[in-house]
Order: sequence, then structure tokens, then C-alpha cells
Amino acid sequence: MIVQTLEQYLPLIRWQDVVDILVVAYIIYRVVLLVRGTRAVHMAAGLAVIILVYFIARYLELYTLHWLLGTVLSSLFLLIIIVFQDDIRRVLTQMGQPPFLKYRVKTFQALEEIAKAASTLSQSKTGALIVLERDVGLGDYLETGVGIHASVTQMLLCTIFAKCTPLHDGAVIIQKGRLTAAGVVLPLSTNPNISKRLGTRHRAGIGITEQTDAVSVIVSEETGTISVAIAGRITRDLDPGTLRRILHNTFATEESEKRWWRRRIA
Repeated sequence: MIVQTLEQYLPLIRWQDVVDILVVAYIIYRVVLLVRGTRAVHMAAGLAVIILVYFIARYLELYTLHWLLGTVLSSLFLLIIIVFQDDIRRVLTQMGQPPFLKYRVKTFQALEEIAKAASTLSQSKTGALIVLERDVGLGDYLETGVGIHASVTQMLLCTIFAKCTPLHDGAVIIQKGRLTAAGVVLPLSTNPNISKRLGTRHRAGIGITEQTDAVSVIVSEETGTISVAIAGRITRDLDPGTLRRILHNTFATEESEKRWWRRRIA
């Protein structure tokens, strides 16, 4: 029965229909990537709930509620523009730039600034915790900190972690080569095998890498030693050159894998 139905409708499908579906699917995929891990996801869910309640109110004949929600949704297009204006601006900006290249350049520039900042902070024995997002979004943790949304520079990182600033005890989060938030509270590792000599900063740096694929750079306040945590494992007593090499190798490997998958898909 199913085979007969397919044979009946397949001749009606034009090549334009296939292209149309693929283009729409790609647009949806890119939008999901852009809003993943951001507040836009929660706002979209809230908007979906309002639409759902609108139809429920109509079905249950709740006329006042149905009229009220209908009034709101009558300007749905304008409402979407107002609610998602920041995300729409970001999408339009990124559409005008070469795909994939911009994030790669920003990320590798940020790695250089992080390595230089870690060296400076290590010399002054200033504690620091820097988290770099990879594929798994860190949007859930941004709410615990203060939004920064600035380019990653050595000076900015050293200023944030200076002992006289109110944000120095938390972590900073780097997303796509930009410093998104500071003073972020991270989950502590529950691994019983971690050395008892490691404090809260190191346990938080390890904990975030256990729950996500992020990379953490930790500078000890007591000793000034530099450490990096990846996949729940910490490597300690690094010099700035080794830290730079680890970060570049980690993200260079990630970019190579992405390009390999794109070639396979193509």
C-alpha cells in the first residue's frame, strides 16, 4: 500500500521542491545553531506556549482569554522582531561575512590573548578561571554571571581577575572568540580522585569540563601555576608556551574534524 502511494506521488515531485525543502532545512539548521545556548531558546519556548494556550482557549470556548491572546498574536511578526531583535541583528551580520572563517579567526586570536593573560596572571599570582565553549552550549551558566560581550584581550582578562574587582572570584566564558560573561558560577567536580590540595577554582574548572566539552584554563592564586582541564582531566604546572600549544592543538583538531565532516556530507 505504501509502495503504491509512493509510486503515485513521486512523479509529482519536481526538482524545485527538493531544492526548496533542502534550503528551508538548512536555514532552520543555521538558526538553531545560532540560538543554541542563548536566551532566544527560552523566549521561543515561551512564545510557543502562548500560541498553544491560544488554540486551547479557542477549543474550550474561553472567549475572553482567546480574544486577549488573539490581540497579542495579531502583531506576531512585529512581536518576533521586538523579542528577537538582538538575535536577528546577529544573524544578519553573520550572513554578510564568509561562513565558518570568522569564528575560526576570532577563536584563535582569543587563544593568543588567553595565553598572554595567563602568563601575566601567573607572575602576579592572581587567580583566574577561563572557560572556552566548544560544541555544547554554555547558555545555562551565563545567567549566573554578568554579561560582558566584548573582544577577548589580555588587558580585559587581567582587569576582570584583579583582586580588587567584584568579578574576580567567578569564571569568564568565551564563546566563538568573544568574552560573553564574567563572574559566572560553575558546578564543582564530584570526582573523589581529585587531589585534596586543589581548591574551589580548580574543582569548578574541572566540573564544567565533566558536564560539557568545554576547555578550562585555571591560574592558581596560591602558587601562580597554570592548569588546563579537558574532559574532566586536569594538566597542571604548564608554562605559557605549553598552554598555547595545547589550546591551539585542541581547537585546530576540532576545526579539522568539522571540515572533514563537511567534505563527507558534501
